Amino acid sequence: MTDAQALLLAKALVLMGQGIGAGLALIAGIGPGIGEGYAVGKAIETIGRQPEAKSSATTTMFIGCAVAESTGIYGLLVGIILLFVNPFLKHLEG
Repeated sequence: MTDAQALLLAKALVLMGQGIGAGLALIAGIGPGIGEGYAVGKAIETIGRQPEAKSSATTTMFIGCAVAESTGIYGLLVGIILLFVNPFLKHLEG
């Protein structure tokens, strides 16, 4: 195998790993979706049982959803970085 072929194979393996890593990072969006749906459902149950607690339950629900959503956004950011920035390819050159 020539040096050019070895470099091409190494780049292909790095790009394959980045694609798999980006896909796994984007799976992180499933958890916050499930968690936020569960939190909203419980908040609605609370408001149905105690309508006077609407303000407190709504505020707590929004804070919890914002914290949960940050996990999904971090996963999306990592996926985009792996797909488009290619931080590992620079180590194969030169």
